[in-house]
Amino acid sequence: MAIVQQSFTTGVPALDRVLCDLLPGDNVVWQVENIEDYARFVGPFAANARRQGRKLVYFRFARHRPLLEADDQTEVVQLDPQAGFETFLDGIRSVAERAGPGAAHVFDSLSDLTADWYCDQMVGNFFLLTCPYLYDLDTVAYFALLKDFHSSYAMTPISETTQLMLDIYRHRGEIFIQALKVQGRSSPSMFKLHVWDEDDVQPVIDSSTIAEVLWSSPRSALGLAGYQLGVWTRTFVEADALLTLMRRGEASEEAVQAMFHRLLRMAISRDRRVLELAERYMDLEDLVTIGKRMLGTGLIGGKSVGMLLARAILRKTDSRWEQLLEVHDSFYIPSDVFYTFLVRNGCWEIRKRQLQATDYGKGADEARLRILQGTFPQHIEKRFMDMLDYFGQSPIIVRSSSLLEDNFGNSFAGKYDSVFCANQGSREERVDAFMRAVKTVYASTMSKPALSYRARHGLLDRDEQMALLVQRVSGGEHGPYYYPQIAGVGFSFNPYVWNEDIDPKAGMIRLVFGLGTRAVDRADDDYTRLVALNAPDRRPEENTGDAPQYAQHKVDLLDLQKNRLNTVGFDDIEANADGLPLDLFASRDPVMARRARTQGIRTQVPRLLTFDALLKKTSFLDDTREMLATIHEAYDNPVDVEFTANFTSDASYKINLVQCRPLQVKGGAILAEAAVEIPQDAILLETAGPVIGQSRLDPIDRIIYVVPSVYGQLPVSERHGIARLIGRLNRLQQENDTECTTMLLGPGRWGTTTPSLGVPVTFAEINMVSVLCEIVAMRDDLVPDVSFGTHFFSELVEMDMLYLALFPNQEQNYLNKDFFEKGPNKLGKLLPEEGRYASIVRVIDTADLEHMNTVMIRADVLKQHAQCYLDTSDSSHS
Repeated sequence: MAIVQQSFTTGVPALDRVLCDLLPGDNVVWQVENIEDYARFVGPFAANARRQGRKLVYFRFARHRPLLEADDQTEVVQLDPQAGFETFLDGIRSVAERAGPGAAHVFDSLSDLTADWYCDQMVGNFFLLTCPYLYDLDTVAYFALLKDFHSSYAMTPISETTQLMLDIYRHRGEIFIQALKVQGRSSPSMFKLHVWDEDDVQPVIDSSTIAEVLWSSPRSALGLAGYQLGVWTRTFVEADALLTLMRRGEASEEAVQAMFHRLLRMAISRDRRVLELAERYMDLEDLVTIGKRMLGTGLIGGKSVGMLLARAILRKTDSRWEQLLEVHDSFYIPSDVFYTFLVRNGCWEIRKRQLQATDYGKGADEARLRILQGTFPQHIEKRFMDMLDYFGQSPIIVRSSSLLEDNFGNSFAGKYDSVFCANQGSREERVDAFMRAVKTVYASTMSKPALSYRARHGLLDRDEQMALLVQRVSGGEHGPYYYPQIAGVGFSFNPYVWNEDIDPKAGMIRLVFGLGTRAVDRADDDYTRLVALNAPDRRPEENTGDAPQYAQHKVDLLDLQKNRLNTVGFDDIEANADGLPLDLFASRDPVMARRARTQGIRTQVPRLLTFDALLKKTSFLDDTREMLATIHEAYDNPVDVEFTANFTSDASYKINLVQCRPLQVKGGAILAEAAVEIPQDAILLETAGPVIGQSRLDPIDRIIYVVPSVYGQLPVSERHGIARLIGRLNRLQQENDTECTTMLLGPGRWGTTTPSLGVPVTFAEINMVSVLCEIVAMRDDLVPDVSFGTHFFSELVEMDMLYLALFPNQEQNYLNKDFFEKGPNKLGKLLPEEGRYASIVRVIDTADLEHMNTVMIRADVLKQHAQCYLDTSDSSHS
């Protein structure tokens, strides 16, 4: 049926006269006491839309009875609010856009969304994003809200945004209507109470009837209306009361379990595996305690959940962890605060455009600026200030804790920011610094690395909200500095087995002195201590020379005088080390001590951070191994944790478990194929380690080689250009979506931030690579710091990438320069505009080699040995 050019109508002519007609773009909100009263008005509206030949769309998502049935003119769209706010909203928008201008839309009761989203704030956010969108399409849409059900967090944005808001009263069998808002039109009696009698709508003119009708409404107590508790607050109040009854033995187990499972889905997770863990190791008291430290509504995110679960697992497994674990007094800024911030600051549409763009960097600067300039609702700012008053001037850290972060399958390691706040200065200065920290983490959700990670893992269409974990920084003041004594990363399974004495199942730790940033970030100018928990004396540096040379020399800390994160030399620490048990962490340099004795020199030999006494004279090693094994067993999966520890004496200490997530481990360390003797003239590359990743025997399809001798002569700006060129080659492979095993070789450190030390690529620029090789050729004293435990390493593991370090001047290391520098170079064909770099970047497709030679990589992680070689045997082509 063709659309007749008629005005929109409620389907009740008398009501149209009261409202001065419905206009294109109107959103009509009906406040009702039950769904049947809403259905009374939906019926005539829908019937008239059909008569006019309009497209009629019914959005079905609630648990109440259906309001409309599908027919030739009525499209019923089934939606699942549990799929996530973003997915839900995108579904509505795509249908509305397809229906086009002039359509009529009917929504189920918005109050029912709180059953899935558990809070009013998100209902308000939904309306703020939906109402203007439909307004611009010149549609008319009906919505319903239950009276006396929502707090101001829903009601204020809805009432301020909608074009029409109507109160419906049912009294003594009659329906009464009172307009609260009618935008852009007026009449003398529009806002009077009206009675609907069959087809007529008449104003009520006697005071007795008006007072009787309004008095019967639960909203007649206006003094309390603005303070109506939302569903979130009501639920936690009820849970707290139920917990009190439970402690008295007056609550039924059924009621306790029902409330426990409700709170789990409200605040902890919707992920099945996470919920199963939480059900086993947490209880109602845990969840009520978490609720009291939440600065808003929504889920607390993966990082917060991982930390809380790990602590609960340890406490429930062995009561001694109650004393050994440092008490945490963290706060949580849940996910709804993030969405509310984006919606209220005009960032939502920018975010959606960026997600849909082919270049995720496009719009990133605009998004970041808009976020950094944004403001929070007053009630959220008040909670932030109350929290800062609690912490006083103790240093804190604002950590990302998104819904998908630190989950099974996705770590997001290093993709989102975490920001330290030294937290010094006046209250106003501390509040301002904290707000900047929060907005900095929010902005990182729209960064190119974060969006590239989501795209690579098929997560762009998943609901990814950012919650935050606000933690007290573990440690103490030492002169002007604040830091923990030790910090590190621990893996319950060690996929980097650098010696046959090492048991992968025993796990390993990456240990530093000071803040753990040096453990999780790959420092270009320093080293860390790697410890295999069953063989702590077996160090990876054994194959590279004198181990003490590769000790940590710099310390990350908070400088309280400068009010910021800083890095200082360990010798500065020693000058302010009163009360610190430094002998546990540092040893006198044995090389210099021998030299001094030999030469008869009496001098103070400097200390090196070896951690030898810590590992040999305290229970730290055994406790750490037990901690990792216990959590691993509970997860039934390897885990990756971050921790700090502080000693009050040579033996007594507290460990602070600050993060825990599943570790993605693929394959195994053992190579099934027996080693074969490779002729020397067929070997292209050989290394005796480090070799990180999974043992393998694979053909190589493409080799990308950055010529060390030429790259080393380039100015810094050109080196950045080479990094971008590598990224474009990587993107070509991504766009072609072909199965291609690529080996990337280059001088120094891949991913360095210092171009003098290597090639400054981002991980997104090399994420299609299968084998990554660092050639130690930039500086003689630069040894690749084994990146195990860092965010860089987490990326390697997730992508199942093999990492090799090659020392051309050491035994059992070999590089066939003639092959790599004189082989057929395909760069000019792949990227004609980059042909000038052909002497620096060489791209060798093995299919182009003479005599159909196949290039193979054979890596044995257990033996720390890898070879890349030409193989002409028939088996290599099968």
